[in-house]
Amino acid sequence: MWAAAPSERVPVTTLRPLLIAAIAHGTARGTLVGDAAPFMTQHFGSAAPIEIDVRTLHPLPQPGCQRLEVTTTQRAVIDPKTAGAQDAKLVYQISYCGNGDFPAGSNP
Repeated sequence: MWAAAPSERVPVTTLRPLLIAAIAHGTARGTLVGDAAPFMTQHFGSAAPIEIDVRTLHPLPQPGCQRLEVTTTQRAVIDPKTAGAQDAKLVYQISYCGNGDFPAGSNP
């Protein structure tokens, strides 16, 4: 399923394949494409690609599940307050399993 080397960005339409790949390989890198990309371009005023990096933080008690850190970056995003362009980064954590589900009884 994951043909790219860990350092290469792969095009993705959702976050899910990156989460699964990071669980399998420790890290995954992608670029958002498809229907969500034009919406994000319009919303943030930047045509720069939306880059997504996922890395494992630690295993969870449920076998095959990990705590992951997701970093989404887009360059030259227009700040609505200043109308100036700046790079935007969003970093968050999520619990996920290699089978594509959330861990049983947990909050993502």
